[in-house]
Amino acid sequence: MSTPPASGTPLHGGRLIARRLKDHGVRKLFTLSGGHLFSIYDGCLSEDIDIVDVRHEQTAAFAAEGWAKVTREPGVAALTAGPGVTNGMSALGSAQANHSPMVVLAGRAPEMRWGQGSLQEIDHVPFVAPLTKSATTATSTAGIPALVDDALRVAIEPHSGPTFVDFPLDHVFMEAP
Repeated sequence: MSTPPASGTPLHGGRLIARRLKDHGVRKLFTLSGGHLFSIYDGCLSEDIDIVDVRHEQTAAFAAEGWAKVTREPGVAALTAGPGVTNGMSALGSAQANHSPMVVLAGRAPEMRWGQGSLQEIDHVPFVAPLTKSATTATSTAGIPALVDDALRVAIEPHSGPTFVDFPLDHVFMEAP
């Protein structure tokens, strides 16, 4: 367990995500390891959130939905960009139908290179929006905490259901207070 940084200390975007998850009582993150998510994993390790690494993104997403169904707390999955997100869409549909409070955090190609054919570059929001209560993309590192707070809040509001936030690679590796 690491010593928490002082308030106002700059943290990378993945640590900002994990800090907000922890403050909302999230204890587990279900995922299949993907490079777009490394800063989130680093943040979860620093914030003592268990990372449950599975063998397919669909399993990670369904595990998060199962966690939500059993605990009625938000189940959180982290899915890597492109096919990682599309592999989780069946679980989003299930969470929508079951009103399961679920949050999907996704990796995304860097904003500064958008449109240049980066690895797994795809705009996820139009795909997942019909299956979620909210779907958004982080536009800055400083805005990450509010997006995570909103996703968790909306997921548990009646009728509870899934939410989605994707994080461009450059934003989760940069720092903000």
